[in-house]
Amino acid sequence: MTPRRIVPLLLAAFLLIGTAGQAQAAGYRYWSFWDRDGAKWVYATQGPSTARPSDGDVQGFRFAVSENSGDAAQPRGTADFASICAKTPAEDGTKRVALVLDFGTAPDAPSGETPPAPRTACAQISPDATTADALAAVAGPLRYNTNALLCAIAGYPKSGCGEQVSQKQEKQGATTAPEQKDTSDDGGPSVGLIAGTAVIAALAAAGAWQARRRRNATR
Repeated sequence: MTPRRIVPLLLAAFLLIGTAGQAQAAGYRYWSFWDRDGAKWVYATQGPSTARPSDGDVQGFRFAVSENSGDAAQPRGTADFASICAKTPAEDGTKRVALVLDFGTAPDAPSGETPPAPRTACAQISPDATTADALAAVAGPLRYNTNALLCAIAGYPKSGCGEQVSQKQEKQGATTAPEQKDTSDDGGPSVGLIAGTAVIAALAAAGAWQARRRRNATR
């Protein structure tokens, strides 16, 4: 193996190690907003302060840590308008919106906080009211940041708003052990790091062999 071939392989090994460090991807702790479409949840395309649900709509909120809308956790539990609003009769000049509020799990909770149990509520509001109005009517107090991002529902969480959380931090609040241990998140060496180290060791051995070969050739 010539030095000209060793150099790019060394660079590839270092890139592999760097990528392994990035494998502990960061997520964000926040309230995600969902619309119920038939039997499934669909990530909302508007924020609660601008969305204007219709009478009979079902909307959900889930507090969790996720990287983006593609992997966001969906609300759990009952999501049927007839069930949620069964005890709220229709009234002229109003609309009813069923809300599913999922406060998440202990691993997703901020340090020192315990998520309330998931619940549902039927908001009876004016026809032009927004989802934020519906939330305020049945799940206050609400908290927003300066960018109108919803930070807390029913006072949960007490602080924080969309903060970045690493995978390792996310797992620290877990109360039950996973069935299969992921050594990439527990302080042990990751697969990428082990592989990168092995490549470097092999290249170093190849370099030493090449040096011995040259010395023998000059004797």
